[in-house]
Amino acid sequence: MKKLISANLAGNILLIFLGLLVIFHILVFLKIVPSDILWGGQIDTTSANFIVLEVIALFVTLIFAVIIAAKTGYIMVDRFKKAIDIGVWIIFAYLVLNTLGNLASGVGAENLIFAPLTSVLTFFALRLAIEN
Repeated sequence: MKKLISANLAGNILLIFLGLLVIFHILVFLKIVPSDILWGGQIDTTSANFIVLEVIALFVTLIFAVIIAAKTGYIMVDRFKKAIDIGVWIIFAYLVLNTLGNLASGVGAENLIFAPLTSVLTFFALRLAIEN
């Protein structure tokens, strides 16, 4: 796998998509993008859980971006290298579960768009996780 793609490129691709995901969730939060294509179609913008879920999604996405940026070398964290390595494996596991959830959701956008996208991102996270 190390010969297919460099860890740096995998990290850069993940950072780009995490940035796009932040923008996407902001657009959902602002009700520019419909919320029924997320959360398995179970949460709409009138739900009390909508704001909480979107804030959590943004927070988790930003934490993931910091972890990926640290692993890729954009943030120097020599003292926390082991924690960053564990964090990348957690991101990988999260993306695996996210892909399975997207496939099981029954929402067309999650099945046809997000599941293939998260499966590719899972590959990039695995590539980054196996890097020393």
